[in-house]
Amino acid sequence: MNSPKLFVLSSVAGGGKSTLIQKLREKHPEILFSISCTTRSPRPGDKEGVTYHFLSREEFEKGISESAFLEYAIVHDQYYGTPLKFIEDAFQKGASVIMDIDVQGAKIIKEKLPSKIVTIFILPPNEEEWEKRLRGRGTDSEENILKRIRNGKEELRRQDEFDFKIVNDDLETALKELEEIVFSKSK
Repeated sequence: MNSPKLFVLSSVAGGGKSTLIQKLREKHPEILFSISCTTRSPRPGDKEGVTYHFLSREEFEKGISESAFLEYAIVHDQYYGTPLKFIEDAFQKGASVIMDIDVQGAKIIKEKLPSKIVTIFILPPNEEEWEKRLRGRGTDSEENILKRIRNGKEELRRQDEFDFKIVNDDLETALKELEEIVFSKSK
């Protein structure tokens, strides 16, 4: 990779972006992963410093006041943000970074780092499959699932703001498309 880039993947909850990032990094560990900070409670299987940096609302708001985030937003009633120092350090080392953030965060980063960012929206195959994936995770209450579906429909309306779109109906095909984008844009 000649020119380090920030690859931003966004999707609806349950769109498959986390799985795609995991598979890409298994094959290409030289691409660093930006671990977001959040105020939401850990879910089963979440690990501090691996899936997220879990912060209290007070800690997060202190980070905001200290300009510690490249971007932050409130999503599903919780703060989410990208630690600025991690991105700066990665670029200084010449490493590209991949991250998983919402459409609000993608827009903010695109405005701040227009020459360094490549945005990719991951689409579920269809609404029925998307809802099946959300329910199949078994991590959210029905109320939370319905909120994620409502929010997801808004996010889907913004997919044309992204540089690329990948339909995640077949994991291997979607992974191949993601690899092609990452390696064509890193030259």
